[in-house]
Amino acid sequence: MSGTSAALQPPADAVAPVRHPEAPAPGELLGAHYGRCFGCGGEQPHGLHLEARAGEGVSLTAEFTVQPAHQGAPGLAHGGVLATALDETLGSLNWLLRTIAVTGRLETDFVRPVPVGTTLFLQARVTAVAGRKIYSTATGRVGGPDGPVAVRADALFVAVGVDHFIDHGRTEEIQAAMNDPDQVRRARAFEVNP
Repeated sequence: MSGTSAALQPPADAVAPVRHPEAPAPGELLGAHYGRCFGCGGEQPHGLHLEARAGEGVSLTAEFTVQPAHQGAPGLAHGGVLATALDETLGSLNWLLRTIAVTGRLETDFVRPVPVGTTLFLQARVTAVAGRKIYSTATGRVGGPDGPVAVRADALFVAVGVDHFIDHGRTEEIQAAMNDPDQVRRARAFEVNP
């Protein structure tokens, strides 16, 4: 990435990420972490409906197709939507660590326009961990997984406890997630974003 700030450079004492032994197997679809999530949830009519699959190590691939509701300039994806796709993809990496984390910093480069109707192929990986800080990087390509780079990002996620969401979220959504009988889905509801 060009011009990554010092805040996204792992410190000297950072360690290599370690995939959690109970993380989804490579190739496995991660599914939505929360049905109402704009990035991956199926209950958002104009959401991205991003689909992520576990990769090797602490990496994943994801895809989403730019819909007319996602445009900024006529016929082109809105930059904020592309940043959201990168953020969602990077946040999904935390499921491979089995860590609840929120976005602390996200820096993006927009390399080329992404037209409506285009499928964006995303690849992401965790590069380092330092205490509660998780460093990661992603690229989004058009025309296929090996196509030209359209967007890229570096991010810093910060591990938090579930109380972060309980203290700051709306009570009715928090209760609905907490009351979900599916323990995995309940835990995943609180995995990404502040």
